[in-house]
This record gives sequence, C-alpha cells and structure tokens, in this order.
Amino acid sequence: MPSGIHHITAITADVQANVDFYAGFLGLRLVKQTAGFADGEQLHLFYGDAAGSPGSLISFLVWEAGARGRTGHGQVFELAFAVPATSIGDWLARALKAQIPVQGPAREFGEPVLRLHDPDGMIVKLVGVDLPATAPLSDQIAPTRLRAVTLLSAAPDETAAFLTRFGYGEVRVEGAVRRMASERDVIDLRDGRGFVPAIPGTGMIDHVAFRAPDAQAVRSMRLGLGTSQGLTEVHDRRYFLSLYVREPGGHLIEFATDGPGFSVDEALDDLGNTLFIPPHDADRAQDLRVMLPQFARPGAERMPQRDLPLVHRFYRPDDPDGSIIVLLHGTGGNEADLMPLAHRIAPRATLLGVRGRATEEGRNRWFRRFDATTFDQADIRSEAAAFNGFMEAAVQSYGLEVERVSYLGYSNGANLLGAAMLLHPGLVRRAILLRGLAVLKDAPQPDLTGAEVLLLSGADDPFAHMAPSLEAALRSTGATVAAQVLPTGHTLGASDLDAAQDWWRGQMPL
Repeated sequence: MPSGIHHITAITADVQANVDFYAGFLGLRLVKQTAGFADGEQLHLFYGDAAGSPGSLISFLVWEAGARGRTGHGQVFELAFAVPATSIGDWLARALKAQIPVQGPAREFGEPVLRLHDPDGMIVKLVGVDLPATAPLSDQIAPTRLRAVTLLSAAPDETAAFLTRFGYGEVRVEGAVRRMASERDVIDLRDGRGFVPAIPGTGMIDHVAFRAPDAQAVRSMRLGLGTSQGLTEVHDRRYFLSLYVREPGGHLIEFATDGPGFSVDEALDDLGNTLFIPPHDADRAQDLRVMLPQFARPGAERMPQRDLPLVHRFYRPDDPDGSIIVLLHGTGGNEADLMPLAHRIAPRATLLGVRGRATEEGRNRWFRRFDATTFDQADIRSEAAAFNGFMEAAVQSYGLEVERVSYLGYSNGANLLGAAMLLHPGLVRRAILLRGLAVLKDAPQPDLTGAEVLLLSGADDPFAHMAPSLEAALRSTGATVAAQVLPTGHTLGASDLDAAQDWWRGQMPL
C-alpha cells in the first residue's frame, strides 16, 4: 500500500515566471496543463519527475496578478524536494548565478538544506538526501521527489493525531518542530500557537495531497471521516480520484489515488504538451483555450513581459494577421472576459486584455460611480489619462503598430473608451462599444475625423436611454458611428457577435 505525499498544490500570480522557475531553474518536467476542474477559468499546471509520478508532483493554480496571501497557522508554508546529497554546493552556485534568493546551507534533522524563494515568494527547500526517483530526470542534480512539507498548526497535537490516518508517525523533535515520517517522506509539524491565521492567496500552498492505493481506499476514508470539517464527496479529477477534508488545525488535506495517472490522455513522451479541458467544460472548450493565460517553455521564443501601470494579458493565435484588439471589460470582469468574443469576431487578431484598477465592492471597474447613473467625473478623467498612458507605453514596449490597433469595450469598459476618445484624441481609431453610455460631463470637442465606431445598444437595456447622447457626442466630433439597437438587454448575445463580425469585415484590411 503506498503512503506519503501524492502532490502539493499552490497558487501563483505569474505563470511565465512560475514555468521559468520550476521547469527552467529546478528542471522539473511540466507533465500536465489543464483548465481547472473546480474552475475552468483557472489554468492548472503540474510539474514532477519524468513520468509525473505520485510523490514527485507540485501543481499550481494560476491567479494572474492575484492578491498575495498571508503566512499563518492552518497553512502548509514550506515544501521540500530531495536532491542528491552531493549536489547542495552545485545548487547554491546555481541559485546565486540565477539571482534567486537563497539561504543556507543549514542542517535540519541532520540533513543539509537550502532555502529558496520562488517568484511568488514561496519557500522551496532543497534537501540533500539520496532518495531515488521513480522516473529520473535527465539533469543529474535535479530533484528526485518530494521530501517534506512543513505545516504550521495552532493545534499541533490534534494535527499530529489526524496525520496518523495517512501513515505518519512521530520520529524526532527539534525545538518547536516535530518530524513525522511515512515509509517514503516526512512532515515537519511546527507549533503555530500565537501566530496569526493564514489568508489564502498567491504565493501560498493551498493543500497537500496524500497517496491512496485505489478508489476503494478513498471511499473508505470518506466513511471513516464521518462528519469532519470541510469533508467533501469523492471527486473525479480524471488523473486521480480525490477527497478533501480540513484537519483540526485548519489545513486542507486531499487523499488522492495513484492512478490512472497523467498518461491516460497523453503519451508519456508528450506529457504536458497539450492543454486539456475537463469533460464537464467541453461545451466551452474553445472559449477557455482563449481565456487561459499563455506561456513559453524555457528556451522557447516569447514576447517579453513589461511592467506597465495596468494589469494586462496577451492572447496570440497560431496564425496572427498583425491586427491587435485591446479589450476593456465591464463591471466585475477581468482582462480575459472579452477574449472569447473578440476571438470569434477576429480569429487571427492578437488580443490585449486590460484590467481596470478601480474597484467596487471587490469587483473590478474602470472608474468610480456614486450610483448606477452618477459617475465620478474626476476619476473618469484620471483613469482615461492612465489608460492613455498605458497604451502609449504598450505601443512602445511591445512594438505594436498603432494603425493596426482596434478597441473593444463592454459596459463600464465601453464607457471609459467613449470618454477616452473625447479626452485623448488620436488614441482610438477603431472601436466596438457594447452597451456604451455617455458618462462624461462638459466633454471637449476634439476632431475625431477618421475614427470608426460601432455602438451596439440593447432595446431592453435599462440604461439604453443614455446611449444616444454618446452617439451624438462622437458624431459631433467627426467620428463615423454605426449605431444599432439589438433585441436584447444589457447582457451580450448572438446578435452582438453577428453585428460585430459584419462591422469588422468592413474594416478589413486594416
């Protein structure tokens, strides 16, 4: 019967930096990439040994530009990989050369340890201990498998008792840390009484999964746990069956089967090369493939990432035609929301999704409002200026061809675009404004001759009465406006796609 750690799942805010660290610097193999089973709009990456063996795996949920979590009790706050005992010096030199934050070497429980910080600030320990890999990687000093996780518990005795269910028993104590061992690896349980509780977020480990031999073992564990806190039903994650539970100290624990494994839908030689969509999301697979963040493997050609004032993301199709569409989401949206629609309008366009930096009750917006139809005029002008500055920097930093850039905005994003056209003439040459309204008071009257705008309103939209004033304001400046009222409400539908496709075809070639 297998025992020990199956995998660890953490959260990253930067998929490219994550791939560069785990697949590039550490040399782990990217063995699977999927849309999330619990949330299809989250990319989920798995790294491990050459075969993606249980016990070698670390996975990441991708929250691009997501909020940082807080270290505290109830959290797995360190993970450790085993590396060949003679390689610690090589790893130290490698980390220093790559300018990766590193501490050590030190000795913990008699083993040499280096502490690294990954791009999200998470602690990754390299422990010099000769533990053979199930499927060795080609790099001779590469990690062989997971060695340990460190749990910070405010109820250490109760946590220790709970962990015995998974084959762990106490073997040694150093200071505030008790070491619990299985047949394959260890857990370092640190006394977290007096610490603040953890807050989930990027740079945090979400959970640790322990190995189950088969589905029956998972179901038996489910029955044995009874009414434990946070206990779930058995989940089919395609590559393993799993069960989740909160142990008494608050850590999220998963119990996962060894099989069927990652080669169930991908040949062993091709592991990690294809983005898979869970079966229950098959009807929106096309949209998810456009929405999920793209990345380049270490050494592959890539577009350089720039640190610009607004959170943004590119989607590049396989055969780009050189056109770029900049996307501005509605209230509560994000930089990826409009990518499926834009991709249907222009399948060969490169998409640049941008996130507004205002918030309202935790929801993303482009500018503040006082109520549904009263808007903060100073904030509109400030955010329009910020967006104009962002686009100037994006054009320069990414080498965008200004004459090939178009814009697509929905609701609050369309409102910002309409205001920005009047406040910053020359910024927008072509725009599709979906449910756009006139929100700017005392608007200037620039010369927008040559600008092309498609304005789509909904006949049943409660805000539709404010759209004609935006149309009139744009027309008065010389912009060419094609305005249509569609048989829909404020939400978008098939008629929006049809109208936008027809208009786009009339704009080509750009």
